[in-house]
Amino acid sequence: MSDNKPMIFRRSNYLIMLAGIGFIVLGFILMTLETAEYGFGPLGLTVGPGCIVAGFLIQLFAILHKEKPND
Repeated sequence: MSDNKPMIFRRSNYLIMLAGIGFIVLGFILMTLETAEYGFGPLGLTVGPGCIVAGFLIQLFAILHKEKPND
């Protein structure tokens, strides 16, 4: 049985989601690069978590993004 249901997301949505995943991974990598004791430096406390939050916001945008119809 082959149901030809339309895809929920378009190609642009998936590309935006990949960018969001990239930001999340980058945030975790930045937090592991912190050399201060217990991660209390600028990478571990501000830059890394900020990058992770930005990644999740990009994910939200990718889910809600709708392409404009071509008229």
